[in-house]
Amino acid sequence: MVKSQIISKLSNKTHQQLKKSDLKKILQIFLDTIIEGIKKNRSTEFRGFGTFSVKILKEKKNARNPRTGEKIHVKEKKSISFKMSQELSEKINNNRITN
Repeated sequence: MVKSQIISKLSNKTHQQLKKSDLKKILQIFLDTIIEGIKKNRSTEFRGFGTFSVKILKEKKNARNPRTGEKIHVKEKKSISFKMSQELSEKINNNRITN
């Protein structure tokens, strides 16, 4: 599902009184909050949904390019880690859907 589909779904079902442009702004604020937390090496938690956090991937001096087999050097970089909440895990694994 892409951002425009999420906005359309919100607009059609649950938040008909809000304009699509307002829903788009709200969704962008949500995403910007996650991005800012990642930039500052902080985790961002949304209760009932999960936690986004920074994971540092260490530098690899003896990595290999899987396509060519050539040895390459991979610099240290950040990655995003997501851990779902227990509530979300239960909804997914028990097939419970609440609106």
